[in-house]
Amino acid sequence: MKIYNTLHHKLEEFKPLSKIVKIYTCGPTVYGFQHIGNYASYIYWDLLIRTLKANHYQVQRILNFTDVGHLTSDADTGEDKMEKTARKENKSVFEIAQFYGDDFLRNFRMLNLLEPDKIARATNYIEQDKQAVNLMSKNGFTYETTDGIYFDTSKFANYAKFAKLDLEHLQAGARVELSPEKKHPSDFAVWKFIQPNEKHAMRWDYLNRPGYPGWHLECSTIIHTEFKEPIDIHTGGIDHIPVHHTNEIAQTFALSGKPLAKYWLHCNFITINGQKISKSIGNIYTIDDLSKAGFSPMDFKMWVLQGHFQGERNFTFDSLSSAQTRRLNWRNRIALTYQKPLNQKLDILPQLNQNLNSPTAFALIDATPDLSFATWQHIDNLLGLNLIQDAPPLSPQLTQLISQRESYRQAKNWQMSDQLRTQLEQQGITIKDTSTGPFWQYCQ
Repeated sequence: MKIYNTLHHKLEEFKPLSKIVKIYTCGPTVYGFQHIGNYASYIYWDLLIRTLKANHYQVQRILNFTDVGHLTSDADTGEDKMEKTARKENKSVFEIAQFYGDDFLRNFRMLNLLEPDKIARATNYIEQDKQAVNLMSKNGFTYETTDGIYFDTSKFANYAKFAKLDLEHLQAGARVELSPEKKHPSDFAVWKFIQPNEKHAMRWDYLNRPGYPGWHLECSTIIHTEFKEPIDIHTGGIDHIPVHHTNEIAQTFALSGKPLAKYWLHCNFITINGQKISKSIGNIYTIDDLSKAGFSPMDFKMWVLQGHFQGERNFTFDSLSSAQTRRLNWRNRIALTYQKPLNQKLDILPQLNQNLNSPTAFALIDATPDLSFATWQHIDNLLGLNLIQDAPPLSPQLTQLISQRESYRQAKNWQMSDQLRTQLEQQGITIKDTSTGPFWQYCQ
């Protein structure tokens, strides 16, 4: 199995560190509804997990929930996103976290994504965060300002390596007025102090002052607490590379002197009608929005997997409609396996073992006729599209109706034949009359 490792910027053979493959996935900030771009990444990492398991690896995976500390700016400025939504909706931050966390999991399950072994909520690791800051400070990697404790990136020689950052250019272009006490623009908060005039519902005492952890700290803390370092695979979006994941790597080195992960996988952006997904543009769609437009979560999952995780994708409803047509075609191909012997075998695992190349696997499925039912089970286990579940065999009652309808057709009783056809269509089944006899399909 080969995967593209962002750490070394090349395709590498996957060699696990131990018998159990440890995977960490950056999860949602639960301050609002997640859009389809967010879910695309989880679909790709679901494919990763399924591919690993198909290769007989044992997998242990943690997904985090950011329910504190994620400011509206990656530059350690702005308002905590949880606090902002709580004020807007006149709810507590804990109610916000519960509501939007539950909604995320609802959609996660509707997409038939394999459940992580553990969901780690940032607020459950506050004491461990404090211990982490203590250790980083003891090891000489932090400094204190009036608004928080900052990581000194100059103390980590390889800080810029992961994201290929130009720190000199960053320094020259810095707006020092944003953080006048920061030694360098790349330095980041591991702990933020709450100012006397600042209202902040989520607060914990540290160094005899109220405050809360920096956003980047939680992932390092969770991994350090639950896994220890290094882990096998860390996943996320390409937007995490220059700041969040770079900072995770630095923090972990300050904590343990070890690398955080052996392999880093990042998926690319999804645009909508050629534009970045943005509230200001108004092009944000949720899974529920797609359902209202007549598309199932599996249609969207099909659309995502038609493209490679490293490629930028442009979403349109026309392209989603094409994906739906493809999925329904596959479903009807499964229906055909119930009606006549189909014995062609196809193994798509070799394609997925080449850097999760789902588009090539899809092309092979389309190009290979007469796939057996066992092959469709194999495909469904790897892709998680619920094809078998959505394409059940017919009940005895429907089978009888089809037989009766064919009898009427043979007797040229067109009225009764058409009547039974209509009855079958009302129950989701359509009949195709061919030169070799009739066969049934699922209605679109």
